[in-house]
Amino acid sequence: MANSYTQIYIHYVFATRHRMRFLTADIEKEMHSYAAGLIKDLNCFLQSIGGIEDHIHILVGLHPTLAISEFAQKFKANTSRFINEKGWASGKFQWQEGFGAFSVSQSGLEKVREYIRNQAEHHRRKSFPVEYEDLLTKYMIHYDRRYLFPPSSDT
Repeated sequence: MANSYTQIYIHYVFATRHRMRFLTADIEKEMHSYAAGLIKDLNCFLQSIGGIEDHIHILVGLHPTLAISEFAQKFKANTSRFINEKGWASGKFQWQEGFGAFSVSQSGLEKVREYIRNQAEHHRRKSFPVEYEDLLTKYMIHYDRRYLFPPSSDT
């Protein structure tokens, strides 16, 4: 074939290190705008973005030249730098070392977009750790609970 045609949709979940609560309503719009620009610069396209104070969900159309982990590394490095330059976090901001990445089919896109749009409402009923474990279970990912949210070694 002369051309490559792909549809690679990934639902990413990034938690803040030590579950730092920094993403407040007053900075959310600027943070999401920066993230959208970054995603475009990576030749990907943003489908949806949302979250609450200690984590963020993004649904992206991943460019076929980027590995899932490469996108995550670039997203986390650049947004961390941006957040620290803005001084939004108390102390140095970092994302948690790992991440969640879940493939989404074309038929499931709207359901995931809606899920991400309604994060604030969703988290009135369910904590982030429970939500994350539910996602891992839904996608049949084996995990060890001890390593999902490691305790702070800085304190």
